[in-house]
Amino acid sequence: MAWQDRFIKLKTIDAHTGGEPLRLIVDGLPPLKGRTVLEKRAYMKRELDHFRTALMFEPRGHADMYGCVLTEPETDDGDYGVIFLHNEGYSTMCGHGVIALVTILLETGMSSQPVLKLDTPAGRVTAFANLNAGRVESVSFLNVPSFVERTGVVVDGIAYDIAFGGAYYAIGDAGLPLEPSAVGRLIAEGRRIKAAIGHDMRHPYQSDLSFLYGVIFTGPPLDPSHHSRNVCIFADGEVDRSPTGTGVSARAALHYFKGDIGLAEPIVIESVLGSTFSVEAAEEVEFGGRPAIIPRVTGSAHITGVSEFLMDPSDPLRDGFLIR
Repeated sequence: MAWQDRFIKLKTIDAHTGGEPLRLIVDGLPPLKGRTVLEKRAYMKRELDHFRTALMFEPRGHADMYGCVLTEPETDDGDYGVIFLHNEGYSTMCGHGVIALVTILLETGMSSQPVLKLDTPAGRVTAFANLNAGRVESVSFLNVPSFVERTGVVVDGIAYDIAFGGAYYAIGDAGLPLEPSAVGRLIAEGRRIKAAIGHDMRHPYQSDLSFLYGVIFTGPPLDPSHHSRNVCIFADGEVDRSPTGTGVSARAALHYFKGDIGLAEPIVIESVLGSTFSVEAAEEVEFGGRPAIIPRVTGSAHITGVSEFLMDPSDPLRDGFLIR
């Protein structure tokens, strides 16, 4: 027997969007059972979660790794179903992930369609690639309906607004430095505020989406031509290196319904690294009996690697570990 034959093999393509990683599993994962994306996600969580931990956790990943799996579409006109992975489990939607995924699909030839309809756990997302000589220069996507849940939730004298942009976020200016040197403090504060606010969210249609996913700290931009800077702490203390696609969608809903922006008025938001997303309220809609918007988010991604990872059945740490 060749030495390679004893291993479970997993093939991936990696990219980053504004510095935030995406690891797309392209081969080696057993089929996911279920009719809907939520059912497939539940099956993976129940039966195949060790594949998530093996690729997200050390030694193959790290505490801030992020990934995704493609599935069959849930809808008749969909192109793909998508399940997103992180250190705590599974996301409901992911904007940086959509931008990186579309970039991977088109630049590797896995797809030739510049417009892709994606069925995510949070609903339909339509992505549009801006192509130039085979390079995906940017990706825009129309996100799921985004809305304000409630405003003025006070923690330690600071008011946070709760908004949904594919996931629920608490959004506020805590006066913290939004820079890489402060990530330890940002993680600690994000975890503390998330626990203080709790998980009492009520999505209009899906109980699986009814939880507080992260905390977004806002502040002034480094570049005065930009609207603002934010840092998102999500899942189990993950720090988003990008401006956070679902996060800026939630912020667009918040700014729109506060009257800060109108329809089709894009704003540019910086990340902890200074990378940017543009976001606008593309359309006002009704969603579950409440006013909402369809956000349009735009950003760029770059492919960083192609890998074959091995899982040795005799390795006691084959399923991964985290020390943070």
